[in-house]
Amino acid sequence: MIGISIRQLEVFVAIANSGSVRAAAARLSVTQPAISMALSELERQVGAPVFDRIRGRLRLSMRGKELLPPAQEVVERMREMLRRPDAHSHELAGELRLGTSNTIGNYLVGELLGAFVRRHPNVSLTVSVENTRTTVAGVLEHRIDVGCVEGLVNHPEIDSLPWRDDDLQVCAAPNHPLVGRQRLRPADFANANWVLREPGSALRMQSEAIMANLPPGRILLELGQVEAIKQAVIAGMGIACLPDAATRDAVAAGRLVVLQTPFLALHRRLSLVLHKARYRGTLIEAFVHSLEPPFTIRNMP
Repeated sequence: MIGISIRQLEVFVAIANSGSVRAAAARLSVTQPAISMALSELERQVGAPVFDRIRGRLRLSMRGKELLPPAQEVVERMREMLRRPDAHSHELAGELRLGTSNTIGNYLVGELLGAFVRRHPNVSLTVSVENTRTTVAGVLEHRIDVGCVEGLVNHPEIDSLPWRDDDLQVCAAPNHPLVGRQRLRPADFANANWVLREPGSALRMQSEAIMANLPPGRILLELGQVEAIKQAVIAGMGIACLPDAATRDAVAAGRLVVLQTPFLALHRRLSLVLHKARYRGTLIEAFVHSLEPPFTIRNMP
């Protein structure tokens, strides 16, 4: 006979999302001893720890990682059932955890979130801005409900949905020697100094792919933020491959110059990433469908 309660699953999901008993207790408005008791009973029922205790933090164990997707589905389906008597109001509430890569979080967040916030003002949104590798890891570890990254992600546990197109530009300071050339050729980039993102970012991989089609240059500097790279280029430290959205203001002000490089492929795709095993309930469905083009939501059987 199954003795696991909805409350125990709710506690499990709350701890997994927040990382501690204290935070889960605050989220569920109950005492910490009540949270600990519910967790202990759940672990007794499943016959194994669902969390590893590491330096005062709770991390999902292997068993916990297996149980979290179905537990999330049960809890979210129950909340949806309880919400239906008021369905005529079309008011969604709850928490949605988003992860974005650097360019999207710093320059396209309004385009990403605007329509959803206007339609669902009662939903609490948490947005983390990391590089693509870290954002995908957050989705895989269920710390993030939906990720939005630069490029398509190939991983057996990830669904990658194309969101919109984006363009990159090779930029330089106005006094850079390449700016004065009448017509640039690949050979003109020999021995150029480049400023790049850190390893693990999609922009780094895309920049390296572009540099592979040019004569060898020198990586002068690696920086963790697109804005920092832009400022380094403005200061004359080198050239960089930057997103169009990040350079418009500096180009309009004459602080940056876009180099004309028709011989380079500077087009990319921005994508949503979701865990294949994650139940995509009302909030996730509403968020994904707030974007254009509309996507098809696929739940695992």
